[in-house]
Amino acid sequence: MTIQQLSEAVMSRSYPPEFRRKVLDLVASGRKVAEVAQLLGISDQTIYVRRRQHLIDTGQLPGTNSTGQSELAVARKRIAELEPSWPSTGRHSALGMFNPVEYELRTPPVA
Repeated sequence: MTIQQLSEAVMSRSYPPEFRRKVLDLVASGRKVAEVAQLLGISDQTIYVRRRQHLIDTGQLPGTNSTGQSELAVARKRIAELEPSWPSTGRHSALGMFNPVEYELRTPPVA
């Protein structure tokens, strides 16, 4: 991938894996982060975040790897989709403090 192709890849919000790999290779080859950022038109912070995530993914730093983050994102999205369908009978029902069905089952009939 040439520098021109790398610069064109910057147009999308999510960078392709080969772009991210090339950025890390440029920094690993001894170029300064600021130089690579300016050359490619991305922020320094983007490079630092990507480098840190690479270290986590390779086991050199503790943290949640990229696969784990993807799974969490999918789970959070699914929860957000399901939340509006949760029944609500009052302030405490979301906390599981009062469930009318369970209450009726536990309460003995009055004679």
